[in-house]
Amino acid sequence: MAQVLEFKLPDLGEGLTEAEIVRWLVEVGDVVAIDQPVVEVETAKAMVEVPCPYGGVVTARFGEEGTELPVGAPLLTVAVGVPEGSSGSGEDSGSGTEPSGGSGNVLVGYGTGAPAARRRRIRPNRLDRAVTEAPVSRAPVVKAPVLEAPVVTVPAADAAASEGPVPVVSPLVRRLARQNDIDLRRLAGSGPDGLILRADVDRAIRTAEETAAATARAARAPVRAQAPTAAVAAAPNGVAAAADAERIPLRGVRGAVADKLSRSRTEIPDATCWVDADATELMAVRAAMNAATGPSAGPKVSVLALLARICTAALGRFPELNATVDTEAREIVRLPGVHLGFAAQTERGLVVPVVRDAHTRNAESIGAEIARLTELARTGKLSPAQLTGGTFTLNNYGVFGVDGSTPIINHPEAAMLGVGRIMPKPWVHQGELAVRQVVQLSLTFDHRVCDGGTAGGFLRYVADCVEQPAVLLRTL
Repeated sequence: MAQVLEFKLPDLGEGLTEAEIVRWLVEVGDVVAIDQPVVEVETAKAMVEVPCPYGGVVTARFGEEGTELPVGAPLLTVAVGVPEGSSGSGEDSGSGTEPSGGSGNVLVGYGTGAPAARRRRIRPNRLDRAVTEAPVSRAPVVKAPVLEAPVVTVPAADAAASEGPVPVVSPLVRRLARQNDIDLRRLAGSGPDGLILRADVDRAIRTAEETAAATARAARAPVRAQAPTAAVAAAPNGVAAAADAERIPLRGVRGAVADKLSRSRTEIPDATCWVDADATELMAVRAAMNAATGPSAGPKVSVLALLARICTAALGRFPELNATVDTEAREIVRLPGVHLGFAAQTERGLVVPVVRDAHTRNAESIGAEIARLTELARTGKLSPAQLTGGTFTLNNYGVFGVDGSTPIINHPEAAMLGVGRIMPKPWVHQGELAVRQVVQLSLTFDHRVCDGGTAGGFLRYVADCVEQPAVLLRTL
């Protein structure tokens, strides 16, 4: 008789206690192998695929796409077939499905590590028996379609939508469409070979919102003609909101960022100082480095990589800023190594990947690691470990065309350096007015770990390195 095993949402590590189902990778009735990814989930740290430690037939799934589950909640059940050594069929027991004891603990994003040699194919006759003999699961079978929500906002050109998979650029786009009741089968993709991009979904959402707003105005018009009504309604929690206001859940990465920023503002007495710096020489040095040819020429070095290398040198001179505060012990903890975080904007929001041991790397090595982590961030493949453990953050908001900012410290760190856009400005150079490449640098710091003199010294050293890159030679 088949044995049905329940696979629960595993311990996610890094203090994570829940995850949201983004996309099911298997259907009820599918045959899965040990360590095969069965569901894609989004945590407060990253989006990852969860592998199942059992091999067999999926008999039930728990939770639809978009559902948030706590660690330990059932994900699915798997019928693992006839255990070896059992009697009753007269067939060779070795031809059945191997009993799945699992492959060990499952950690999101890292696989379960089972040896491939233990996997066996399931013969069709045993597969049928495994499904028919499986006991009834304690929850009803949930077999959710890829897009379960009905479309009410986008007009249908043809009631009979085409079958088969819909070409979508990423799971994030599919999830955005599901959250806004957009049927991807009725969209014409603007990407290569009809690939549906986020811009296509955003356009459909705007069209739906405009249609809904026009309908609401038309419905309210006769009422307003008879008697004036309040334009603002009180929400259950007392927060005033318009009747057609959009509510966006603070979950996943968005919720984690909100919690961290709120905690930073609540716990950290921060202060900000800033300075304008002439980055003309730094840009010239970068151009010369990237123009080098021959065996000694390496990959291109970005401005962010150079600024990161300057940060590690500055933290070596001012270790007070590479620290955290233990509020319970009332102690400042100075950290021995620099794990440099950098802000990266993605479709899922702002994330801060961490370059480990940045103080041991040169500009070329830092640049390569930043490029690698940025690509993982854009594709939603960063692991929780790659998003935690930072000791200092570099925020290049200049890429958004912004000159200056007063950033919020990435709790529990003690400081963050902000970099504005580098642009030509009038500047007094060698006693004469000239057009130079100028950048504004801002340092937000925890006033508990240092005073303004230390923060100013750090920022001034960074500015000096930007204006005179040769200063860095003393620490290379």
